[in-house]
Amino acid sequence: EKKGMYNQRVIQVEHATFTPPVFSTSGGVGPEADKLLRNLADRISTKRQETYSHVISFLRRRYRFDLLRTSVISLRGHRSISKSHKIKDLDLNLEKVAY
Repeated sequence: EKKGMYNQRVIQVEHATFTPPVFSTSGGVGPEADKLLRNLADRISTKRQETYSHVISFLRRRYRFDLLRTSVISLRGHRSISKSHKIKDLDLNLEKVAY
């Protein structure tokens, strides 16, 4: 298993863990990917003072549409000019943070 191969090295060298998120093309989410989304939603909701339910809903919707889009592109290919999405234009009102 891929996780078993990399996890020992990551623990010893980088003092971290290796968790590959697994998503299906139909919108299903593996248990570790679900933990990742929940953790990410918790951090974003705390940082941005937004409700957890809105943030987790946004993240799940965003991942599902992105997976659907890549599935459709892999089946039929690109038919139009690709436009890039700027982070500022996402549903969450993101702002630059000074460190």
